[in-house]
Amino acid sequence: MSFDEMIDRRGSHCVKWDMMEEIYGVPQDRGLAMWVADMDFRPPQVVVDAVQGQVDHGVMGYFGDDSKYRAAIQWWMSERHGWSLDADSIFTTHGLVNGTAMCVDTFTAPGDGVVLFTPVYHAFAKVIKANGRRVVECEMTQANGRYTMDFDAYDAQMDGSERMVILCSPHNPGGTVWTRAELEGVAAFAKRHDLILVSDEIHHDLVMPGHTHIPMAHIEGIEDRLIMMTGATKTFNIAGSHSGNVIIADPDLRAKFGARMAALGLSPNSFGLFMATAAYSPDGAAWVDELVRYLDGNRRLFDDAVNAIPGLASMNLEATYLSWVDFSGTGMDRAEFTRRVEQDACIAVNHGPTFGTGGDSFLRFNIATPRARVQEAVERLAQAFGDLQ
Repeated sequence: MSFDEMIDRRGSHCVKWDMMEEIYGVPQDRGLAMWVADMDFRPPQVVVDAVQGQVDHGVMGYFGDDSKYRAAIQWWMSERHGWSLDADSIFTTHGLVNGTAMCVDTFTAPGDGVVLFTPVYHAFAKVIKANGRRVVECEMTQANGRYTMDFDAYDAQMDGSERMVILCSPHNPGGTVWTRAELEGVAAFAKRHDLILVSDEIHHDLVMPGHTHIPMAHIEGIEDRLIMMTGATKTFNIAGSHSGNVIIADPDLRAKFGARMAALGLSPNSFGLFMATAAYSPDGAAWVDELVRYLDGNRRLFDDAVNAIPGLASMNLEATYLSWVDFSGTGMDRAEFTRRVEQDACIAVNHGPTFGTGGDSFLRFNIATPRARVQEAVERLAQAFGDLQ
């Protein structure tokens, strides 16, 4: 396929394009939607064929025998990430926001603290609060264009009421790929404070050349507290299928999570299973390799242009397709630089404060769109901040 193909998503019940005027005041006819984390690309043909096969069959009944689906996940994790896992350890949830909420619901109690390394994906805090738990923000620092964690400072913050820590790996919104030493630091922190460790690795396939994602499951000594979360939805742009996987190696944790799933009567959508099974294949792997090369080109175009605007700084994007841009160097307050992006440049983006402490001076841009649209976006930004040139 050609990732350069322009697909008009307006009027298709697409939240990213159809809701940007209502939410951000960016006109739908002139605006560029660069906020919600889905891509403006069709999924690989093998996924489209799987859906078409179900449509052609014509009967949309209950899904049975998910052995091929589980085997596809096992194959993908082994081939792409060097991670061997037991088929019985896989639970399918309605996406990983639901998976996160299920973990919070299952392994913590009302009033417990749940630790986040902020700024971080905004849905984490949302589901923690909705479950009646407390968000404990451990703010990260920037060094050499990436985020780092200060565990001595975080240790001092803990009061003993915390029961869980959620890691975003690779990191959203910063795009940081954690090193083995950093992952070991997170694991040691979780052990010191007796925390369940939930590792959301939804972006693990979208890693830029020169960087390597390490699954948290490869870190030794934490199997008894580790919950892994993965999914095909970000990788293959099938978020509407609302499927994701919570993978639990420890038998006791697995039994507890399974009991909670059963109590709530949760079962997956059949289309999500068909799509993921098809995607986790050699054809899907070839498509992802091509996608990452294209995203890397978009990254270079976007970063070069944004960093050429005085006062703007795009964080080094090691993974994901979400560029995290710091506007603090402009000397403008948040209202002013946001107004210029949304009203002058007509670009809808995610606001930094929604990602928690440390996000105030940032906006998040989704660059998973045809390159011509990225080019247009950076030209609009250069014009909107032209007085700084």
